[in-house]
Amino acid sequence: QVQLVESGGGLVQAGGSLRLSCAASGRTFSNYAMGWFRQAPGKEREFVAAVSRSGIMTYYADSVKGRFTISRDNAKNTMYLQMNSVKPEDTAVYYCAADRIPFRWNPSVLNTSTSWVGSWGQGTQVTASS
Repeated sequence: QVQLVESGGGLVQAGGSLRLSCAASGRTFSNYAMGWFRQAPGKEREFVAAVSRSGIMTYYADSVKGRFTISRDNAKNTMYLQMNSVKPEDTAVYYCAADRIPFRWNPSVLNTSTSWVGSWGQGTQVTASS
């Protein structure tokens, strides 16, 4: 099992930027694809972005494509989400997620369910004011 801890959330004005971090421990970080999800009040948890083990391949939800950038530093066991041009509708609790199976990258399932996730962080609140 991997332990995930998010940080970097907070209040940001619409149009501004924020960077989230996810620190991992407990297993070989570089063996697993990672991702970000978010959940707004009264809504289901939704996929935001994912990154492959090496960091070369990425996948985004249409709602954040071109504004958010996911990356990872395997030497630091840390994943990031750079959020630019933030909109009020980006307001949500953001969760870090780790794949439950090592050595795979399957974009066809990343944004269709949470079944690929083996570990979740506790979440960090992002509030974008208009």
